[in-house]
Amino acid sequence: MANILVFAETRGGELRKIAFESVTAARKLADATGGGEVHALIAGAPGIGAKASQLGTYGADVVLVAESADFANFARESIAATIAERAKAGAYRAIVLGFSAQGRDLGPRLAAKLDAPIASDVTEISASGDTLTVKHPGYANKVILTLVITGSPVVLSIRPSAFTATENAKAARTENIAAVPASGPTVTVVEVKEGAKGRPDLGDAPIIISGGRGLKVAENFKLVEDLADAFGNAAVGATRAVTDEGWRPHSDQIGQTGRQVSPQLYVALGISGAIQHIAGMRTSKTIVAINKDKEAPIFKVADYGIVGDVLEVVPALTAAVREARKGH
Repeated sequence: MANILVFAETRGGELRKIAFESVTAARKLADATGGGEVHALIAGAPGIGAKASQLGTYGADVVLVAESADFANFARESIAATIAERAKAGAYRAIVLGFSAQGRDLGPRLAAKLDAPIASDVTEISASGDTLTVKHPGYANKVILTLVITGSPVVLSIRPSAFTATENAKAARTENIAAVPASGPTVTVVEVKEGAKGRPDLGDAPIIISGGRGLKVAENFKLVEDLADAFGNAAVGATRAVTDEGWRPHSDQIGQTGRQVSPQLYVALGISGAIQHIAGMRTSKTIVAINKDKEAPIFKVADYGIVGDVLEVVPALTAAVREARKGH
């Protein structure tokens, strides 16, 4: 039986959705390799240990709590050293974490410290004996690559929302561990700027409504926001062209040089479907596209398409969604 180590990501003193998705993925992997334990490591400011029981709900057998005042602002070198020391002591088969901003920073650090192979942006994991097989998008999401990985441990960073967080309650044991100080040069966070509040983060949202140049002017982006409000649990995204024009902040950009997302529902409004944008949203579970150009590339990846003017179609769609949600 092989145990799996998970880095359970936090932000602002709360566990993020990707933490539960990572535990879910690790639980499935542990069960597929003989039923080993899942050990979830949570690193945060003093008091973060109060969140430990939440990880047991999704299948963690042991929750390792590392508390440090420095962890409140993501002291990456110390966090990576803490995870690596535990990984070496525990002889784990794999270390699982999210392919988020934190995960992209920590994953390569861990692979280097452990002299281990790493697979990033993973969307599927399977196991057979001592071999792990993973899939992840490649070449701007034009292909899905299959990687066969041997050796132990393996660092796996999973794409947010690619694995649905599933409850699998365990009576998780909690163990406090010491934070390992960083050695050598460090990066210090001097300021944290929060994005707009009131909507879920693009990486956490089950629904994303995105707008492109087909909206014609910045003022028409209100149609995107209105549709997101109608759903109630949707985030707002944009193409690079839109953010470059200053219609939306660059933090809203989805694509090869922006955010990669995999929501349950992705609605593309006035987006033609440049390959760079498709690279960031192609793995969405269901894609709906509205564009007046029936030859727009976005329709090649869409599950449902409406050929029409977004300025006419979207208000009608928004009204229909509001009507459907009445009483819910």
